[in-house]
Amino acid sequence: MKPLELVGETESKNQDLTKSRGERERDSMERVNQTFFLSHGSPTLSIDDSLEARQFFKSWTNKVLPPKPKSILVISAHWDTKVPTVNTVLRNSTIHDFYGFPDPMYKLKYEAPGAIELGKRVKELLMGEGGMKRVDEDKNRGLDHGAWVPLMLMYPEADIPVCQLSVQSSQSGTYHYNMGKALAPLKDEGVLIIGSGSATHNLRKLDFNITNGSAVPWALAFDHWLRDSLLQGRYGDVNEWEEKAPNAKMAHPWPEHFYPLHVAMGAAGGDAKAEQIHTSWQLGTLSYSSYSFTSSL
Repeated sequence: MKPLELVGETESKNQDLTKSRGERERDSMERVNQTFFLSHGSPTLSIDDSLEARQFFKSWTNKVLPPKPKSILVISAHWDTKVPTVNTVLRNSTIHDFYGFPDPMYKLKYEAPGAIELGKRVKELLMGEGGMKRVDEDKNRGLDHGAWVPLMLMYPEADIPVCQLSVQSSQSGTYHYNMGKALAPLKDEGVLIIGSGSATHNLRKLDFNITNGSAVPWALAFDHWLRDSLLQGRYGDVNEWEEKAPNAKMAHPWPEHFYPLHVAMGAAGGDAKAEQIHTSWQLGTLSYSSYSFTSSL
């Protein structure tokens, strides 16, 4: 008689063998083994073909992530709340939350389906695994430009359900990293987790005289520190960026554009492998450095 463990193991293997090839492929396709931090830069990314980053986002399904996810969760720097909040809507409206830009930008629309069940699942995970006492739902909010501008280039058909999750700028990098850890099960449920912010973000230091794609020294130093820290797996240093990074307060006078990175890192796991998937600059200080985090199996 076989030991109980071996019986269970054999039955499990037999069940796998009885699955059709299509079922096995579907199971594999549903898993999303990577999370992403994307620097969305300026809203002009939506119309300016001269930006290298625009070409990067447009090549997404060909060069970065060909499989189509079941749904998308975006943690956007442009939604900052006191407590974590998800939007739960049937269809996402397009929020033009920027001012003084060319008129055509205000006519752009990205009306992707909402992801109500995903929003409720995010709430469940944050209040369960994440130990959070309160997570709110916003039943009216659509997608801000931190979400729809990159998604419009990445998935122009706007046919994938999208849910947004807010950041809390009053909290820390470690807080957002732990938020990401709680959301890790979503990857096995076919959810693409995207943190949308900026590797550097100091609008007061934009230099409109720099138009050749170069960067000023202080911004480069921070950007290179971030790259090296991530590629070497020093995620603890990135969580403590305000103490560890050079020019931290110059690169991020306010932290809301950096915290989406921490959520993406946490969701990938402490042993995930980081890769820089794009780097370019705008106006001397605005980095488009973007990263993938591949989870270990």
